[in-house]
Amino acid sequence: MFIWAFKGMDQNIAPSVHILLENNRPSCIMHPDTYLNKVIVGSQDGSLQLWNISTKKKLYEFKGWTSTICCCISSPALDVVAVGCSDGKIHVHNIRYDEEIVTFTHSTRGSVTALSFSTDGQPLLASGGTSGVISVWNLEKRKLQSVIRDAHDCSVVSLHFFANEPVLMSSSADNSIKMWIFDTSDGDPRLLRFRSGHSAPPLCIRYYANGRHILSAGQDRAFRLFSVVQDQQSRELSQRHVSKRAKKLRRKETEIKLKPVIAFDVAEIRERDWCNVVTCHMDTSQAYVWRLQNFVIGEHILTPRVENPTPIKSCAISVCGNFAVLGTAGGWIERFNLQSGISRGSYIDKFVRKTCAHDGEVIGIACDSTNTIMISAGFHGDVKVWDFKTREMKSRWEIGCSLVKIIYHRSNGLLATVADDLVIRLFDAVALRMVRKFEGHTDRITDMCFSEDGKWLLSSSMDGTFRIWNVILAKQIDAISVDVSITALSLSPNMDVLATTHVDQNGVYLWVNRAMFSSTSSNVSHGSGKEIVSVKQPSVSFAEDSIDNNFEKVNANPPQDEDASHSILDQQISDLVTLSLLPRSQWQSLINLDIIKARNKPIEPPKKPEKAPFFLPSIPSLSGEILFNSRQSADEEMDAQAGETDKKRKKTDNTVSQFLHFLQSSEENNFAAFTNYIKGLSSSALDVELRMLQIIDDHDELETEKRPELYFIELLLDYFIHEISCRNNFEFIQAVIRLFLKIHGEPIRCQSGLQDKAWKLLELQSTVWQKVDTLFQSTRCMVTFLSNSQF
Repeated sequence: MFIWAFKGMDQNIAPSVHILLENNRPSCIMHPDTYLNKVIVGSQDGSLQLWNISTKKKLYEFKGWTSTICCCISSPALDVVAVGCSDGKIHVHNIRYDEEIVTFTHSTRGSVTALSFSTDGQPLLASGGTSGVISVWNLEKRKLQSVIRDAHDCSVVSLHFFANEPVLMSSSADNSIKMWIFDTSDGDPRLLRFRSGHSAPPLCIRYYANGRHILSAGQDRAFRLFSVVQDQQSRELSQRHVSKRAKKLRRKETEIKLKPVIAFDVAEIRERDWCNVVTCHMDTSQAYVWRLQNFVIGEHILTPRVENPTPIKSCAISVCGNFAVLGTAGGWIERFNLQSGISRGSYIDKFVRKTCAHDGEVIGIACDSTNTIMISAGFHGDVKVWDFKTREMKSRWEIGCSLVKIIYHRSNGLLATVADDLVIRLFDAVALRMVRKFEGHTDRITDMCFSEDGKWLLSSSMDGTFRIWNVILAKQIDAISVDVSITALSLSPNMDVLATTHVDQNGVYLWVNRAMFSSTSSNVSHGSGKEIVSVKQPSVSFAEDSIDNNFEKVNANPPQDEDASHSILDQQISDLVTLSLLPRSQWQSLINLDIIKARNKPIEPPKKPEKAPFFLPSIPSLSGEILFNSRQSADEEMDAQAGETDKKRKKTDNTVSQFLHFLQSSEENNFAAFTNYIKGLSSSALDVELRMLQIIDDHDELETEKRPELYFIELLLDYFIHEISCRNNFEFIQAVIRLFLKIHGEPIRCQSGLQDKAWKLLELQSTVWQKVDTLFQSTRCMVTFLSNSQF
């Protein structure tokens, strides 16, 4: 038995105390109320012992029972505990006198895995077992009060009565948590609310509704819609009266449901009109349609008209949402109308020995963006292109080895194929030739997906790696290793979140973009596959900086700071122009600050408050305190206002001193700290700090050339020259330069030293803007040409 101390656990996670239990194989542990530094330990041989964790000694051993103790819990009554055993019996025991008060026996077979006492005044004891049944016992009458037979599909893990409330919470190994309330006239509980997920690992997932939802199909025969935004919107799609049919047939709900989904396709365009999802199920010769608007299975069942029915292995929905194309294990491909469920013809290759499309299993089907062609792939490595309307074969090519999976990107017309040789091949469906070939995985490739723009291809494998390929540059750009191999993946349309499923994991894991790709590592090493970043799976609870701590490099390189990474990026791309990523209102308000001030100027001057009489009677208040006259109150108010004014003045002086400190401490090629400082200021604060450097003709004894303001103005000109030459924070620096010249234009014109800096800034600004304007001009010409063209 190990004991940890709460204090200092963050610094030292090692246990502080270790106790040997004398040949006892513990199965549960419990702390009885009012027993200081004592715990009760139950064992697999049925014995029950009382231990003192401070002295590390066994104080007492109870009589015990003949079966394994699975759970133990303390009751609201002192010295009374409830013990659940593997033989289905519940023993309510008095540990002070070592006497058994009452014994209950479960009506169903299996162990007692969870117990909980009610604390709202009702003498109730709830128990759960491995069969998923929850029993409620009346302690006063010493008999069974009610049974929730279909509480859970798997073993009940825990039960908990809310304090002083008739509410019971239960959780189970079926990945669900349910809340039951005892408010009926007969005392039986009813289901109040619940949350659930897949009770078995998901097989395939896909983003839906512009990345707000995820469709997921698992081995638990459930087809679910998860909400990425709000978990309350997550639900399981209904398969029509499963609970009623299960009760009528006296079978479990999982046995009534459809078999696990192995492939599905979805079209968002017809969601409000008719069914927009089609699913293929394991060892099933029929495909089912679903209507996501109502979260229910459709009324039509798509059955191919073939002499020898075989299981359906692949499916696809046309871009218009009107047709669904199915492929079977026997090589048959047939098209159906989703609105009516009627067959609209089959695709037959005349050169195949059998009257079908392929000589083997159809492993994938895809439709283009204009309903012109349909692409199908066979298990034996043959890829065929069909005319979608006439259903005639237009062309075909051979891969040379058995195919496993295909995906098609409708925007760029690229078809990605995965074969048994662990090579990913990209084909141009229009030109009918291979355009890319990616190698790197060392085990079976489980899934692939394109990014929304078609520039990236993401792939996962059973070797535990997840790789990102750049389609345009024809190379790998990142390689990531996870603890558990990925079985399915889907990238959101905004390319900011990646959803994955893993081997023997019931959840859907979400990866943020900044956690997916490592920025401090070498792109060359990742692209060649020599270096792989090891990443831990996302946890349920999000801790601060947990994403940044997820990376553990296999071949570690020294970390680089943010400034160094920016400098490396600037060296790699010399003509790069970077933006500040600030809100548009922040740098635009610098340009229009005078207009904003004029608009916010009050129309009427503030009115003076009405004067009160000088002498006011001092009368006691209800609390007994003497109220002072108004003159004293006015004096106190004026003193408070003067104090606030002094605080504001000191704050302004402190801000200006920070501004000058950052500016003076910044050297050439090291203005990052000053840039971050001024980017964090508001528009009005930055305007005040620039105006603090104005030269006012107050007949000072110092000569104009020796004024400290000119020194800081010269430093600002050096800063602008450096930033313009590096092309960093382009739009923000342009706005600051405009405000700076508007305030300090006259001193720069009068000083010869500042004029040279200004001429240098002008030449550099003209050169950089000419290059940027050339790029803008090319884009403007192209947009004008396309907008004026008549097709």
